[in-house]
Amino acid sequence: MGLGLKPLLIFFAHLILLIDTTAAQESNVNAMFLLGDSSVDCGFNTLFYPLLHRNFSLLPCDANATSSLLPFLLADKIGLPHAQPFYNQNESLEAILNGLNFGSPQATIMSNEQSYQSLNQQLRQVLDAIQLLRLQLGQHAARHFIQSSLFYLSFGEVDFINLYLLKSSERKYGGEEFARLLVSQMVIAIRNLQEAGARKIVCMGILPLGCSPRVLSEWRDSPADTLDKKGCVKEMNELVGKYNEVMEEEMVKLNAEFGDTQMIFCDVYKGMMEIIGNPTRYGFKESKSACCGVGWYNASAVGCVAMEIACRDVRRYVWWDLYNPTGVVNALLADSAWGNRPFSTICRPSTIQDLLFT
Repeated sequence: MGLGLKPLLIFFAHLILLIDTTAAQESNVNAMFLLGDSSVDCGFNTLFYPLLHRNFSLLPCDANATSSLLPFLLADKIGLPHAQPFYNQNESLEAILNGLNFGSPQATIMSNEQSYQSLNQQLRQVLDAIQLLRLQLGQHAARHFIQSSLFYLSFGEVDFINLYLLKSSERKYGGEEFARLLVSQMVIAIRNLQEAGARKIVCMGILPLGCSPRVLSEWRDSPADTLDKKGCVKEMNELVGKYNEVMEEEMVKLNAEFGDTQMIFCDVYKGMMEIIGNPTRYGFKESKSACCGVGWYNASAVGCVAMEIACRDVRRYVWWDLYNPTGVVNALLADSAWGNRPFSTICRPSTIQDLLFT
C-alpha cells in the first residue's frame, strides 16, 4: 500500500467508527466479538473441519447456518452485522470494526492435543485484533471502540463431552473439581479481556448435555435410576449444573471487583430444561432424538453427515444433531436472554437488552 493511501484508509476507518457509534447510540454497542464452540460457529472458522469432526457432526448447523445460532439472533436484535469468521478477515480493519467470530465447533476451554481452537488460542487472536485496532486507529479511538463492543463467550460443552464423557476411563479429576478447573480458566480469560479494555462481557452457561441425543444414546442401556424425571442422564447434568453454578458465582465476584465493567451470565441450561420438561407447550414434538443423524436417537458417532438425512420439519425438534439445539430453540433462548420471555431471568444480573442500554 502506498504512503498516500494509508492515511486515507485510517481516515475512513475513523469515519466508519463515527458512523457506527452514532447509529448504535441507543444500544450503546458497536460490534460483537464471539469466542466459543459450535454454539457460535458452524465450522466456517475451522480449517479442514470436515476432516476433523470426529465425534461431532459434519454439519453442526441446520440449513439456515449461522442465522440460527444464538449470538447471531442477538446481533439481529441489536441491529449489528453478523460477526465474520476470523480466518476470513485477512487483518482487515473494516472487518474488525464489524465484529469478528473467533469460535470453532470443537473449541475447548482446556488446551490439549485434540483441541483445534482452544479458549487460549481464541483469546490470543482477540488480543492481536485489539492491538491492530490500536495501531490503526490510535489509542483513544481504539479504546472507545473496544469499550463499546460486546464480547460474547460460550465454551465448555466440548470439554465435558470430549475430555470427560467419551474418555470416562481416563478421568484425572472428579466432577466438581473438573468443573471448577474449567471455570478458573474462563475467569483468567475474562480478566484478560477486561484488562485489554472490554467493558461489556456476556458469558453463556452450558446446555443440559445429559438430555442431548448423543448422551442418551451412549447411556441407553444404563439402569433406570440413571435418568431423571425428564429422561435425562442425571450424572452428566449434575456436572454441567455445577459448572454453571460456579461460573455464575465467579461472574458475580468479577462484577463486584470491576465496577466499570458489566458482565452477564446467561443460564441457557434453565431455558432448555423448561422446553424439555414441557415440549408441546413450546411447539415441539420430539425432545430426545436429533433432527439430523442416524442410529439410536439419530445420534450415532458420525452425527449429521448430510442435509438429506435431516428431518422434514426442523421446527418440531429440540435438538438439531448430537449436541446442538435447533434454530427454533435458539430463537426462544435469544428472546429470553434479550427480554425475559418466554423464560425469565436466564441472564443475570440483567438481560442483554438492559446491558446494552445502560
